[in-house]
Amino acid sequence: MISKINFKIDELSSMKKYPSELFYIGNTDLLNKKKISIVGSRRPNSYTKEFTYKLASKLSSTNTCIVSGAAMGVDAIAHQGASSNNTIAVVANGLDIRYPSVNKNLIIDIEKNGLIISAYKENEKARNYTFVLRNEIVVALGEILIVTQADINSGTLTSVEYALKMGKKVYTLPHRLNESLGTQNLLQKGLIEAIYDIDKFIEDICGIQINSSNDKILNFCRNNPSYDEAMSKFPNKIFEYELEGKIKIENGKVIVL
Repeated sequence: MISKINFKIDELSSMKKYPSELFYIGNTDLLNKKKISIVGSRRPNSYTKEFTYKLASKLSSTNTCIVSGAAMGVDAIAHQGASSNNTIAVVANGLDIRYPSVNKNLIIDIEKNGLIISAYKENEKARNYTFVLRNEIVVALGEILIVTQADINSGTLTSVEYALKMGKKVYTLPHRLNESLGTQNLLQKGLIEAIYDIDKFIEDICGIQINSSNDKILNFCRNNPSYDEAMSKFPNKIFEYELEGKIKIENGKVIVL
């Protein structure tokens, strides 16, 4: 059910103008948690996909809520990595519209378990100007902004501008030459910082050390079970761990990386 937010969200005070109205579906308790915003290209490369998911998943494991914009590409991967019960999606349209349609199931899942926010009333379609406000809200909600991939002149870079004006730190993944030129350019100018070690980054940002020694799935996989064995025991996690880069499947066996 679509409801109107009738309380002030302190983080949004850093915006140029506090939204006149805000609507939501889901669990507003997520607004009280530590939040980090993750955005990026709608067409991320395989490296960006892997590490966006890994970042969101590991941050979420520290009870940090992930904020993004429900768009194709990096946004969707960030929401998926966080899991629907620990993510906030800010959309650029009325909440009766699930846009983009390719992310319909993801959005429904977040509605049920997480939180969807919009500054627009029902029947309002996404337009260029609605994305601008959506982006500003996404940035304002997070303590920091992570941009995992962005080309020069991409819309994602406006989010970086918002973050810097709000006095927030901005981080990115280090890319190869001629990739993600938008973030590469900002790195060269010293305006943003690169994440070279995800666990160390999370330890610094969240004050929590990532420790996988008690991970029962990894401990099981260290015995190099067959793929079928692993899938039968952990059917919902093996693909997730493979996507996160924790394990790989080779010659029908599961190998811990």
